Amino acid sequence: MGREVALTVLRRHLSRIQGRVQQEFEAHHLSGLAAARWLAALMDGVARGAHAWTLASVMAEAPEGQPMPASPERPFSDRSYPSPAERAAVPRFAQPLAEAGMTPPSERPFSLAATGGYGRGVMAPSSDMDLLFLSDHPLGPRGRRAVEAMLYLLWDLGLKVGHATRTITECVDDARGDATIQTALVDARHLAGDPAIFVRFQDAFARARKVWGFGQFLSAKRAERKARHKRYGDSPYLVEPHLKEGRGGLRDMQTMYWFARWAFAAQRMTDLVGPDAPGGGLLTDQEARQFRRCWDFLWTVRFHLHYVTGRAEERLTFDLQPVVGARMGYTRHGSQDGVERFMKHLFLTAREVVRLCRLLEPAIERAALGLPAVQAAPDAALTAAGIAVADGKLLFAPDRKVGEDPAIMLRLLIAARDRGLQLHPLAQRSMIRHARDAQRLRGDPEANALFLDLLTGKDSARSMRMLNSFAFLPRFLPEWARIVGLMQFDTYHVYTVEEHTLHAVGVLDSMERGELGEIAPVASELIGQIQSKRALHVAMLLHDIAKGRGGDHSELGAGMAQEICPRLGLTPEETETVSWLVLHHLLISQTAFKRDIDDPKTIMDLAEVVQSPERLRLLLVVTVADMRAVGPKVWNGWKATLLRELYWRVAEVLAGGLSVPERDVRVARSRAAAAAMLEGRPKAEVDSFLALGYPGYWLSFDPETHARHAAMIHEAEVDAAPLTVRTRVQESRGVTEVTVWCSDHPGLFSRIAGALAVAGASIVDARIHTMTNGMALDTFWVQDASGGAFDAPHRLARLAVLIEQALSGRLRLEAEIQKVRREPARLRAVTVPPRVVVDNHASTNHTVVEVNGRDRPGLLHDVTDAITEQGLQISSAHITTYGVRAVDVFYVKDVFGLKIENERKLAQLRGALLEALAPVVPVPA
Repeated sequence: MGREVALTVLRRHLSRIQGRVQQEFEAHHLSGLAAARWLAALMDGVARGAHAWTLASVMAEAPEGQPMPASPERPFSDRSYPSPAERAAVPRFAQPLAEAGMTPPSERPFSLAATGGYGRGVMAPSSDMDLLFLSDHPLGPRGRRAVEAMLYLLWDLGLKVGHATRTITECVDDARGDATIQTALVDARHLAGDPAIFVRFQDAFARARKVWGFGQFLSAKRAERKARHKRYGDSPYLVEPHLKEGRGGLRDMQTMYWFARWAFAAQRMTDLVGPDAPGGGLLTDQEARQFRRCWDFLWTVRFHLHYVTGRAEERLTFDLQPVVGARMGYTRHGSQDGVERFMKHLFLTAREVVRLCRLLEPAIERAALGLPAVQAAPDAALTAAGIAVADGKLLFAPDRKVGEDPAIMLRLLIAARDRGLQLHPLAQRSMIRHARDAQRLRGDPEANALFLDLLTGKDSARSMRMLNSFAFLPRFLPEWARIVGLMQFDTYHVYTVEEHTLHAVGVLDSMERGELGEIAPVASELIGQIQSKRALHVAMLLHDIAKGRGGDHSELGAGMAQEICPRLGLTPEETETVSWLVLHHLLISQTAFKRDIDDPKTIMDLAEVVQSPERLRLLLVVTVADMRAVGPKVWNGWKATLLRELYWRVAEVLAGGLSVPERDVRVARSRAAAAAMLEGRPKAEVDSFLALGYPGYWLSFDPETHARHAAMIHEAEVDAAPLTVRTRVQESRGVTEVTVWCSDHPGLFSRIAGALAVAGASIVDARIHTMTNGMALDTFWVQDASGGAFDAPHRLARLAVLIEQALSGRLRLEAEIQKVRREPARLRAVTVPPRVVVDNHASTNHTVVEVNGRDRPGLLHDVTDAITEQGLQISSAHITTYGVRAVDVFYVKDVFGLKIENERKLAQLRGALLEALAPVVPVPA
């Protein structure tokens, strides 16, 4: 048979088998694992067929194209697909080309083996086919031509083929000291060619493994795993997980299979169950079934990923999550969307993988390398508590039954923390197996004291993380179980709810150790002054405990805290404090980022809620920890500055400082301070500047800024400049201040905002002031796309030019904004329903308008343009972005300088803003 004919036959067959597997899988007749095994079995037929043609065409002595004897077997092209019973057994039914009338000659120069994942007998739709051409001796010219011909045939079929050509000796030599090759070979299985060669390889490799020992393989794979987790995410709860390489993913499970195969030649996890299994049974039957369920679920998700994307995609990004979840049958249930239910199942599976690996790995190590030498604890107190030492790590004494005294699990963690020692893997294994006994400790006074000791002591985040990973925490605190693996389908939260909470507890640890003194100096100082330490740490643990239950999680969480805290042994006063902190844990951040903190009413309203300096300290520390735990890009210098200024202003009021009636006094002080900064300037110039500002202007800036404004205004008047733009990088705040001085007119804010969007600057705050002479002094604080100061000199120069062009009408804003509306495809699946909230109570002199919508370049231009079209004046703007959600707040007045209280006018305003918030089609990134 000629090459083109063979290629046509193989291509047709490959298309049929791939289509049939996809059809059966998508019809839910096959799980992911069954489909992976079936596909690998079918690909065996393709590999054997290609091998048979290669031997027939390249190695045969007869001229190429001479007919070969027909096989009595049916050709695979006529072979029917398996029955349900056959499919359940996942048979390797596909016949090679040798059975399609192309029997190869008797000469077999090499053995063909499958390695890697393909060698394990599982294959994803877009996975590589890893092949090993194995021989006793180096291949001659004909053998090398045969390998080349077979590879080109497979490549021409569109297959991705990883390959190696080695002798048995080369396999052993190359594998020595190389864990990657060792891993590939430990999964090797024979496909075609001389089986005796493969048997000799297996014997040689088994002898070599015995010489090398299990310890070197174990160490190498652990180091590889550590590097892999560092690269793909050391948490199993990242909201865009890497299904294959991430923590709790397929590769972690494969590592356990490799350990079991290397140490015991086990082919499946059930080989480790039962008294006759290695080590007397390293797994229970239930644990082996859990391995199988996790393996099957992850393979099912992987198959969907490959089919949806049409490529070997392993990262479950935001745009793919709803699609895969829907294909797997997850729909909305109660308050949870289908995609959130699907991701919760995925995260719970990842957590189970981590738990099972921690359970099995030390057992394999112990069985393969021998029992550790258990020694008496270094002091009598530990010995009396039933704690021993092995390999310098703590574990339970051999005579201590954890199930009879579950509190010993907490005592062991405290002992390890206080002595700076690690838990032995066997101790972790025991805690995992006895985690369910934690439910017997609920309400137990001793257990409560131990738990609170761990929560409030040093390295509390590490202790809570271990309790969570061992599944102890959800059993001890049943409310916690509801947030395990719970994700919020947005781009703001990087972690699941419980992982975010554990990060927040870790931030408290860092503040208490003084590690955040430069990043959050006020909170780091205040945490040492807090008297209610237990309440602080418990509130941090519970602040998001009610998420996923529907309704306001702060209000629901406050009620739950009233029930949980007494059960943990907190006093009524501590319970009230925890409940109050949970209820108001968003209050400071919402005030700082959504309200004008220069407005005295804002400060007085907040002080009225807080009422005491201790609660203010608690609230600021909780706010900082909560924000820093959301993700690495959420916290920045600008937000830190706003929180710090808000704290000191409220603290001043609580200490008996300024109140609302003293506004005029504050204005007078500000004007006097500005005059002092301008000392030495001509009196007429100073008086002219002091006469320009309304009270809101004098309360919005410090004396240094007033002095800079005076110099800029004087220079503009001398030069008769119609427009002046000044930029100032504020590194400490992580922002760039952009000040614009020009004649005021409707739509000014909107045009400047549009120009800034075209320049690539993101506005984080703004102050708009119309002076007594009709000129506008508008100040914007902007950042670049990464959340840092917008400081590149060429970009600052372009920014000033764009503002001038926008105000003169020479810049077609809408067209230019459309050019910068680029967005990664993975983020388009995240929707943000538009919302407009109007508040006439938050400010004495202004109507406060809050808009929520999906962020996009130019959004602020669109929204402010809509406000201007309604005949309103914007006094200040407060811009906040949470992932792709924009929350912008505007203080506005009508043309007469009054609040907007007419309901018809407010309804028109809401309608115009909702229209501005409507999604636009972005340009693909």
